[in-house]
Amino acid sequence: MKKIKLFSIFLLIFQFGISQESPFFKTYHWAESPNFNIIDYNNESIVALKHAIVTEFFYDDKNSLIEYFLEHRVLWLNSDEEIEEHNKVYIPYSESSKIEVNKARVITKKGEIIELEDSKILTSKDEETGQQYKYFAFEGIERGSIIEYFYVIKRYPKYTGNRITLQTSFRKENTSFDLFAPKNLEFEFKVYNGLTETQKDTLTKNKLHWNLKVPKLKALDDETYSAYNASKGYLIYKLGKNLVNNKSGFASYGTISQNLYAYYYPEYSKKTKKAIEEFVSLLDLKNENDEAAVLRKLENYIKSNVYISETGGEELKDLDEILMKKIANETGILKLYVALLREINVKHELVFTSNRQELKFDKDFEAQNFLTEFLFYFPNNRTYLSPKDTDSRYGFPPAYLTDNYGLFIKEISLGNIKSGIGKINYIKAVEAQMTTDKMIIDVDFDKNDLTKNNINLERSFNGYYAMYIQPFIHLIKDDDKKKFIDQFAKNLNENVEIIKSKITNDDPELFGIKPLIVEIEFNSNAFVEKAGKKYLFKVGELIGQQIQMYQEKERVLAVESEFNRSYFRTINIKIPAGYKIVNLDDININNSYSIGDKKIVSFHSFYELNDNVVKITADEHYRENIIDVSLYEEYRKVINSAADFNKLTLVLQPIN
Repeated sequence: MKKIKLFSIFLLIFQFGISQESPFFKTYHWAESPNFNIIDYNNESIVALKHAIVTEFFYDDKNSLIEYFLEHRVLWLNSDEEIEEHNKVYIPYSESSKIEVNKARVITKKGEIIELEDSKILTSKDEETGQQYKYFAFEGIERGSIIEYFYVIKRYPKYTGNRITLQTSFRKENTSFDLFAPKNLEFEFKVYNGLTETQKDTLTKNKLHWNLKVPKLKALDDETYSAYNASKGYLIYKLGKNLVNNKSGFASYGTISQNLYAYYYPEYSKKTKKAIEEFVSLLDLKNENDEAAVLRKLENYIKSNVYISETGGEELKDLDEILMKKIANETGILKLYVALLREINVKHELVFTSNRQELKFDKDFEAQNFLTEFLFYFPNNRTYLSPKDTDSRYGFPPAYLTDNYGLFIKEISLGNIKSGIGKINYIKAVEAQMTTDKMIIDVDFDKNDLTKNNINLERSFNGYYAMYIQPFIHLIKDDDKKKFIDQFAKNLNENVEIIKSKITNDDPELFGIKPLIVEIEFNSNAFVEKAGKKYLFKVGELIGQQIQMYQEKERVLAVESEFNRSYFRTINIKIPAGYKIVNLDDININNSYSIGDKKIVSFHSFYELNDNVVKITADEHYRENIIDVSLYEEYRKVINSAADFNKLTLVLQPIN
């Protein structure tokens, strides 16, 4: 996601008395006659023989701080897929940066060196965003070839928190990170996910130097239900102190909180106040006393009438322009919500956090790169709202922003002076009982043809399962809407004949209040097969295809789901006259894992037999998103239980 632009913290740096050598990259070269030792790699499709990252903070001729970022990679490619993947290598270039060095070459299996000409360093442009990209276009690569490239970017310095990810899906040899800085700038570092600690070089004289070396870095596989990117080995660095003036706290959340509050909570002009009042009048809130109802109306109106642009024009964050034209960017939409919440006197806090799939918020290391996403928190109801995510709705923020820490900025008053104070809190996930998928299925057999079923399906959705449908279903019209509804039956099997169908509570304003309900009656020959005098009824297929988790290798990463959830399934089967089901006990599946009295994950299916009706219950619950890798087998057993049920076939045979 696009990162928000935080209020800059002014960096006061004095260069007087600080001598500098030339930048590190001026003396950096690759080997003219490379000799890479390739051993034991025959089973690998790609190996990094070298990966070096060097970043240097440097005072330019105008005494302004700049950053030179160097990356040097050597990749051995041993599959057609990897050759295809790496025949273009993009440089992290932007219009505000400058490429100082770019060199690339191919070293064939026979040792021939093919250096890329300048004409092979190309530029492309994203037509939608206008963003330009530079990339190396390699040619002549064959299996067993090596591609080598390095580049240097001159850019605005990233000193309030920057992440460097070193671990990948393939093994790496000779991985290193170096950071150089003027003698007055002391940096701080933290490593994650088992990476080697950064060391300070005490021998360098005219600049400060920190280094991290990993001779061998193992591959990390992307495992199902894992926070893969957040689980790679990486480090984060930030400027800790200017030793000349003893200034510190350049990434301080206290200062950031005050600056963000001052930016988003200004005093409004009379003109702006009037425009805010007029906007609020459009919401029709006079008869609403419940805070949750007020917030739903506010959000539904904004997300239906205000367009959020990906661009960054000044007018898109100007509140007066937004109130008039109803177009905003990320910054502007946040300003709009703040203004309206202040006007209707709803107590709230600004929350800045990260996507836990990409980067888990570290509550113990203050750095701005953790502050990439934003929410509103409403303490009266302990609920959240995402102002920019148009798919999200009040009470159900983007799920990957929950189960994570965040910086909560709260308004405080000291007399007539108001300010913002920041505090790190945990963003609790929405509980499983708030996100449900319920199925009630009634099954009858055709008296003249037992391979044919008449089935009534009622399926209802709450929470996250309804969120991507209920607020938008009214936009689908007529035949398209019927096709959408009927698809719930066709997802079980394409070979169904729809008799009638309907949808209830498809008003977007009912999201979070009433469940979305789909009701379908259909006939099908897809679920029963005749086997001599017996009939095989594939009852498990009525709950739809289920995920099955296999694990050939030992699990490495924790299990991480998007959101907590519950499934409730009831299947009522009317047994045809003259028949009985001989394997009812196959229905009984019960697997779970508990902490204390609380079942964290569970699957339980069972039956009741009353006269000629079998009532099957198959309920499934996931009440925690993050399951430690030590409990993986318990989790896998539960999730595979649903897949086992999906394969369940009941055998009907004549009573006599």
